[in-house]
Amino acid sequence: MDPVTLIGFGISVVALFVFMTLEGVAPMTLLFLPAIILVIVATFGAAMASQTMADLKKMPAWFKMAVLPAKVPPPTDQIQILVSLAEKARKEGLLALEAQVKAIEDPFLKRGLQMGIDGTDPEELRDVLESEISAKKAEDKVAAKFMNAMGGYAPTIGILGCIVGLMNVMANLDRPETLGPMVSAAFIATLWGVMAANFWFLPMGAKILRVSELQAAQMELLVEGIAEIQAGTSPRAVRQKLNALIPPSELAKAAA
Repeated sequence: MDPVTLIGFGISVVALFVFMTLEGVAPMTLLFLPAIILVIVATFGAAMASQTMADLKKMPAWFKMAVLPAKVPPPTDQIQILVSLAEKARKEGLLALEAQVKAIEDPFLKRGLQMGIDGTDPEELRDVLESEISAKKAEDKVAAKFMNAMGGYAPTIGILGCIVGLMNVMANLDRPETLGPMVSAAFIATLWGVMAANFWFLPMGAKILRVSELQAAQMELLVEGIAEIQAGTSPRAVRQKLNALIPPSELAKAAA
């Protein structure tokens, strides 16, 4: 799991446990299996119902994107690769990059460079690559919407659990000694719904959007670099133009 995501989840849960302890409520009361099953399983089922079968096949990748470290190389590393390619292309021509392209791991960069080497029109090349970026953003948005949908359903499903619990309370009014624990158990479902939505599902949706933004920004950087290489721009000018596209903090980090 991404350390930042794990730490964020942990801080939220610990803060809740501390609050419960200070209020005199045992944190172990949260381990109420019926409430957990209702909120987690029913929320997932409700969110599934809003997707297509093709979307459901992508769910494992969505959850990985939400909790695993983002696969986004530092932009300064990408710039260095592009500048090196620009140097070779400036000296020996685009065809000289053929051997180097085969060794590139980034599939997006590899496709873009290969299109340039094959003589694709610059405007067409840019249109193709930018369309690929747009398609990726749209797909990632579907993943984020799924997580946000779970965040929207969870509190309401928790309330349903509370209502069912209170129905049980009303059915046992002739046993006053049991009413306290029953009322407490009823509200645990609501607590799980609100907690799951705000501690996990909504943050996971936000994480997916942030990772998508970072990956799209990197792809846009590569598009500019590929276009400059294809145009035969000098390596120094390529570096200057690409450096202007990344946050100053990244440049300062690389220079440190």
